[in-house]
Amino acid sequence: MIRRFLGTAALVAALAVPAIAQAQGVPGGIERGSREGERAGGPVGAIVGGTIGGVVGGINGVLGVDERPRFRSYVVEQRRPSYTYREDVRVGAVLPEAGVTYYEVPREYNAPNYRYTVVNNRTVLVDPATRRIVEVVE
Repeated sequence: MIRRFLGTAALVAALAVPAIAQAQGVPGGIERGSREGERAGGPVGAIVGGTIGGVVGGINGVLGVDERPRFRSYVVEQRRPSYTYREDVRVGAVLPEAGVTYYEVPREYNAPNYRYTVVNNRTVLVDPATRRIVEVVE
């Protein structure tokens, strides 16, 4: 019974990884991974797919792996001024209320709920409601 379960879980994981690799963030990764895993392997697949989707989504961040280089190029072409920030530029940091200019992320990058700005010459995606950095685009 245990071998069967482990074999099914491994098969579902192998089938689900390509589908969830494009997941956007942990919540999107969990949802999509669960959906794809359930389709491939039933309830066990949903559990395995959701777990893997959350991990992959957390690693990938808001932008997909393929979108990051294009987005970086886009920002460089826009020549946005860099805001000087005295703290570490990292995910979770909250930018000050005044002095930072936020820009719309073009639709093609599938991040409609976020804005971007340049801080210490680094491009960051920010949740506009909280001014919290959600991704440092490197």
